[in-house]
Amino acid sequence: MRLSTKGRYAARLMLELALHYGKGPMLLRDVAEREEISEKYLGQLVAPLKAAGLISSSRGAHGGYALANAPKDISLCEIVQAVEGNLALVECVHSPKICSRVNSCVTRDIWGRLSERLTEELESISLQDIVYQHRRKQSAQPLTYTI
Repeated sequence: MRLSTKGRYAARLMLELALHYGKGPMLLRDVAEREEISEKYLGQLVAPLKAAGLISSSRGAHGGYALANAPKDISLCEIVQAVEGNLALVECVHSPKICSRVNSCVTRDIWGRLSERLTEELESISLQDIVYQHRRKQSAQPLTYTI
């Protein structure tokens, strides 16, 4: 299983909004520049994040995007599910009616347990946790001086 760029970039977008939390909305252009992600691509991610109630938008001279809730109240699971959809590793775990072998398939049980574990792990990580990790990594970076 591989997480698509949607999930990874949505997490980075939400991190930027979390770092800016309480300071007003951010322009997508600024997020794109800071994260080195196409503004157009980020524009495609805001719709599902907004529909999931994770971000809000405002128009006007001081408009942009902001978190709809405090970073501590947003899980990584919510972010990934908003842009990726269901996290089941195989379709039959989420939609058992698609397979006639659902009651006798041992591997489905395994994929189901793994899907549950993945979801639990992502639910245990808040956006605030990611902010703390980001700040810890930033402070661990050696300072460079240019003359």
